Amino acid sequence: MKAALMTKNLTLIQAITDALDVILESREEVVLLGEDIGVNGGVFRATAGLQEKYSEDRVMDTPLSEAGFVGAAVGLAVNGFRPVVEIQFLGFIYPAYEQIMTHVSRLRMRTMGHYHVPMVIRAPYGAGVRAPEIHCDSTESLFTHMPGIKVVCPSTPYDAKGLLIAAIEDNDPVLFLEPMRSYRAAKEEIPEGVYRVEIGKGKKLAEGRDVTVIAWGAMVPIAMKAAESMKHKGIGCEVLDLRTLYPLDKDLVIESVQKTGRTVIVHEAHETGGIGNDLVSLINDEAFLYQKAPVSRVTGFDTPVPYFGYEDHYLPTPRRVEAAIEKVMRF
Repeated sequence: MKAALMTKNLTLIQAITDALDVILESREEVVLLGEDIGVNGGVFRATAGLQEKYSEDRVMDTPLSEAGFVGAAVGLAVNGFRPVVEIQFLGFIYPAYEQIMTHVSRLRMRTMGHYHVPMVIRAPYGAGVRAPEIHCDSTESLFTHMPGIKVVCPSTPYDAKGLLIAAIEDNDPVLFLEPMRSYRAAKEEIPEGVYRVEIGKGKKLAEGRDVTVIAWGAMVPIAMKAAESMKHKGIGCEVLDLRTLYPLDKDLVIESVQKTGRTVIVHEAHETGGIGNDLVSLINDEAFLYQKAPVSRVTGFDTPVPYFGYEDHYLPTPRRVEAAIEKVMRF
């Protein structure tokens, strides 16, 4: 008789901790770097207990210098290690942007494949948690315009663990975006031990023939709530979770939008320059003649993320998504 698969019921942040734990145990070349990740376990406690278990040599507290420890991780990566860097918030990554753009994403090309950069940069992102300025940015498109680095964004505990393990094992650098709003929002049964979710593959969460709704990260539950509401109005929404933002799962997107002929894209990043624009271009290039309505985008506004009391107004809501669905259906 086949043994039952052992599982754990974990939140998204617990799934990330579990992924780091099992990969540290199974691969000795994996090391963690970041501010306060050792004794304190990181600002969100993603690395709680790991320094005590694996030593200061493998779970390293760093100075407050994103450019410094991202640069150090590049040196580790090209010398046989697999560093996993924690940026406390995505908005704190900007001092390291030069390292990522100039070295992390280009070194493999620059050395004609002689060196690889197998490193992961973990970064909590997004609004909805009442954090101060620069703590809530959703600027993922800065990095999807950087060939040479993959950009991953899970929405569920299962995907978070599987994608993080796959990212650490990848021979190219990966920016691993973690939606803060979803860290402790729900639990899910996930397998114990090592498993992987393929980078570059999205997931269809709901079948529908009327409208394709595309989302990722913390916007996936928003899209699902809107789709459920529209079901009661007789409108069938096909919901896609991209999971990987670069490279996009183009086949998944095109297959769906060719079937439905209508598309709504949901992201909390600013409308101008957002990944939604790349999706619109993809749909125009590959499925233009299938479209029954212009693509509609539900996004954050072109302003810095506002403070506390206005944060909910800035973020996409199920009602805003429903209005966009109704708009493309009426066209």
